[in-house]
Amino acid sequence: MVDADQTFVIVGGGLAGAKAAETLRAEGFTGRVILICDERDHPYERPPLSKGYLLGKEERDSVFVHEPSWYARNDIELHLGQTVDAIDRTARTVRFGDDGTLVHYDKLLIATGAEPRRLDIPGTDLAGVHHLRRLAHAERLKGVLAALGRDNGHLVVAGAGWIGLEVAAAAREYGAEVTVVEPESTPLYGVLGPELGNLFAELHREHGVRFHFGARLTEIVGQDGMVLAARTDTGEEHPAHDVLAAIGAAPRIGLAEAAGLEIADHAHGGGIVVDAGLRTSDPAVYAAGDVVSFPHALFDTRLRVEHWANALNGGPAAARSMLGKDVTYDRVPYFFSDQYDLGMEYSGWAPPGSYDQVLIRGDAGKREFIAFWVKEGRVLAGMNVNVWDVTEPIQKLIRSRARVDVDALANPQVPLESLIA
Repeated sequence: MVDADQTFVIVGGGLAGAKAAETLRAEGFTGRVILICDERDHPYERPPLSKGYLLGKEERDSVFVHEPSWYARNDIELHLGQTVDAIDRTARTVRFGDDGTLVHYDKLLIATGAEPRRLDIPGTDLAGVHHLRRLAHAERLKGVLAALGRDNGHLVVAGAGWIGLEVAAAAREYGAEVTVVEPESTPLYGVLGPELGNLFAELHREHGVRFHFGARLTEIVGQDGMVLAARTDTGEEHPAHDVLAAIGAAPRIGLAEAAGLEIADHAHGGGIVVDAGLRTSDPAVYAAGDVVSFPHALFDTRLRVEHWANALNGGPAAARSMLGKDVTYDRVPYFFSDQYDLGMEYSGWAPPGSYDQVLIRGDAGKREFIAFWVKEGRVLAGMNVNVWDVTEPIQKLIRSRARVDVDALANPQVPLESLIA
C-alpha cells in the first residue's frame, strides 16, 4: 500500500476526477487526496445537461456525482472555483492560477476534460449565441428554450452531432422552431456514417426540425446585441433568436502541453498520450477522461473518447494505476442518447471507411432494431435502438473478434449469445 504521507493531486473536477478520488479511498489509500475543480459547482455528470435536466425532467441536485458532504467525510480536499496554471514536473508541484500557491504532489492525475469548439465567424459575441458543456450553460439554455417555446422563437443549431441533436429535440419539446446546419450530408456522419445518419434526420423531421446539410455558418447577424439571423456559405439566411454552437469539443491539453507532456496528433484525437495504464510520458503523471489518447488493442489504434462511460471507467482505472496496480484500460467505447421517443446505446468504434457493411437486425422502420457495423464478418460496433438489455452480448461480439454468420447476425430469431465464440 502507498505510504500515508504521500499526496495525490487530481486536476479536473468532472466525473473522471471525482470517480478517481472515490476509487483512491475505496482502494485504501490513506494519504492526501486533493481535487481541484475550476467550476464552483461540485463535480457533476454531463449527460443530463443535454437530456433530462435540460428538459426540466430531472432536478439540479440529481446531476452531482456525490452529495457535497461526501468529500469532507472521505477526507478529500476539494478546491472549487480554482484553476491550475502550471505543472512543474521537476519539483512535482502544481500552481494555483489565482494566487500562485504551490501544491506538492507525489502523483498527479490530469482530468481536465474537453471544451466546446468555437465558431470563428462574425457575430459570436452576441448575447444569443450559446455553447453547452457546463452546468451553467445548461441552466442558461434551459431558460432560453422555454422562452423560445413561449414566443414561437427560432433556434439555429450549428452541428448535427449528439449535442446538437439532443438540444434540437429538447427545443422542439419546448415548442421552439429549430433549424440545424451541418456540413456533412447526414447527421452524426462521423460516428454512424450515412447509413444510420438518415434515420436520425427523419426522426427529427417528423418532429418539425429543418435541416440544411452541406453548409456551414459564416455569420450571425444581430442588432443591439441580439441575434436576428444566421447566414451560411451556401447563401442561405435562417431566422434566429438564438444560436447553439455544437461543432464538437477539443481536449483541454494546454496545461499538459506547457508541462512538456507528449500530445497525440490530430489523427489520434489530439489528447494527452497515455499508455494502457493511463500513465503519461512522465511516470508520476496520469491522465483520464476526455483529455486522453489511449492505445486500444482491440481496434489497433489510439482513441480519444469523449463520452460519459469513458470518464466513469477511466477515472477509477487511473486511480488504481496510481496505486501501483496492474491496469490495462481497454473498455469498449459506449455511449447513449435519448431523443423524443427514441433511446439508443452504441458500443464499439467504426468510423466511416473502417467497415464494409451495416447489418440491421429488427425493424428500422419502426425504430426497433440493432445495427451492426461489420468488416470481413467481424463486428466492430453495434447500436441498439429501442431494444434493451443487449449491450453485454454486443460488446462480447466486438471483443471476440470472431467471424460471425452475417445472416444469423441479422436474424432476430437467432439469440445473440449463440453467435459469441
